[in-house]
Amino acid sequence: MTTDQIKRRGLLIILSSPSGAGKSTLATRLRAWDNDIAFSVSGTTRKARPGEVDGQHYHFTSEADFKGMVARGEMLEHAHVFGHFYGSPQRPVEDAINAGRDVLFDIDWQGAQQIRNSALGAHTLSIFLLPPSITELHRRLVSRGQDSDEVIEKRMRKSWDEISRWDSYDFVLVNDDLDHTEDQLKTIIKATRLRRLQQPDLTDHVRLLQTQFEELE
Repeated sequence: MTTDQIKRRGLLIILSSPSGAGKSTLATRLRAWDNDIAFSVSGTTRKARPGEVDGQHYHFTSEADFKGMVARGEMLEHAHVFGHFYGSPQRPVEDAINAGRDVLFDIDWQGAQQIRNSALGAHTLSIFLLPPSITELHRRLVSRGQDSDEVIEKRMRKSWDEISRWDSYDFVLVNDDLDHTEDQLKTIIKATRLRRLQQPDLTDHVRLLQTQFEELE
């Protein structure tokens, strides 16, 4: 078996940051870079909005079904947000990583912690993005033009709670330049894909080498 024939197991790539630190932009760039990276499709109990497709944007489900999945341990992570439940179903993520595809999670530190503590936790790669400064973080939120002053203020108040969790992640990057940060993310992902745990066929390859070595004796 040659090196390029050794299969790999996919990663659960967790990308977290305070709002405005560039997480969504970088997540989109990573997916454009490699087709083997897919977004995790969350389950939710809220109703579908116009244009949203079940199974593509979200897995829409009833509250009873959602709670049943949580009770049966079928959710990697879940949370209650603004009156609705959101979570990441385990089965499609497990199927993806067993097929050699990476799954990208755009979640906060609480969801990241739940995934690290899940049955698939050994295959996680967690990355936190820091802004270069609080002033720049505020400028980015304002320049997006998506939120009212009140919402921006709420996001800024929440940002420190998120930033204070930085030391629970595998990698922490200061996103002062999108292109540079993108290059750093690619380097981290490519290196982590080579972890021994992500290469399940290595054991068989080493056994083959052992057999070949014994045949030389």
